[in-house]
Amino acid sequence: MTDYRIVLTTIDTREAAAKLAHTLVEQRLAACVNIIGPIESIYRWQEKLESAGEFLLLIKTTAAQFCAVRDAVRQLHSYELPECVSVAIDDGSEKYLAWLHDNVKK
Repeated sequence: MTDYRIVLTTIDTREAAAKLAHTLVEQRLAACVNIIGPIESIYRWQEKLESAGEFLLLIKTTAAQFCAVRDAVRQLHSYELPECVSVAIDDGSEKYLAWLHDNVKK
């Protein structure tokens, strides 16, 4: 087990995805953010089945910065209830994890 995380969120436009990604990396809350999409999300919201085109962000960060990432997502996101879940990175390339460590604020 490592102290590194991948945080997932979805957002409605490529522009909003890029703004969030740039902010997280510029503030050193994340070492890297991948923007994937467009994707189709199917979900239940307020008792209705919904479908929407979205962009998926894979945010590479540390456990120590997860709360700051979550707060930034909440602040910069347009959704009433933005997805923000953290998945632990159990293992990885030593050099990549060292790079991740070096590029996220301690």
